[in-house]
Amino acid sequence: MRTKGLLGFTALALAALAVLIGLGVWQLERLQWKEGLIAEIEARSKGAPITLAEAIAVARQGRDPSYYRVRVEGRFDHGKERYLFSQSLSDGTPGWHVITPLETADGNIVLVDRGFVPDSLKAPSSRASGEVEGPVTVTGIARSPEIQGSFVPDNELQANRWFWRDLGAMARSMFPEGTVVAPFFLEAEKSDVPGGWPEGGQTRLELPNNHLQYAITWFLLALCLVVIYAVYVRGLYRRGRP
Repeated sequence: MRTKGLLGFTALALAALAVLIGLGVWQLERLQWKEGLIAEIEARSKGAPITLAEAIAVARQGRDPSYYRVRVEGRFDHGKERYLFSQSLSDGTPGWHVITPLETADGNIVLVDRGFVPDSLKAPSSRASGEVEGPVTVTGIARSPEIQGSFVPDNELQANRWFWRDLGAMARSMFPEGTVVAPFFLEAEKSDVPGGWPEGGQTRLELPNNHLQYAITWFLLALCLVVIYAVYVRGLYRRGRP
């Protein structure tokens, strides 16, 4: 019976060892993927800007245009501003991102995240000099729409309070007639805005990359399991069991 018990324990230990090693290998694969993604983001976000038409073409080809620098010329429709709750990238102050549709001369429309304003400057009248009329040139980082997280509140469309970037809902709230907009947001780079607000350059380019630490943890747990198994079996044989 004790021999059968040891065989069962051995089978259980081997199964657990396989799981731990598999998790470690998976984290190494994730590490390789994350390093490639970080390198791609670095290249795109620091490369020469492409046109809005080129970015839209990338999206229509089924590729993700995220993090490409995009330069676009057009006019803002400030009357359709939407406000996304956020925090300042510089000091963590709570406030709002101002998202405004921009229309180009050829009729393309893209939703531009112009940047951050503190809550005291949410109202356009409090930063009137920054509501630039006439043609503007904007350079920004393309970002894909978001998916609502488990702990993220629902957007309050009627109150114009947004907690996650739902591109479809924002576009429909701006253009009830169903106007087509670019399938991504454009996060404006920091630039000289009259009055200083909204403050661009809010794109978060740093991605967490802890996969190597996770892999080491799983492999160390696998090693601990081997040591525990060896000590246990050695103790059995020293006592003459089985």
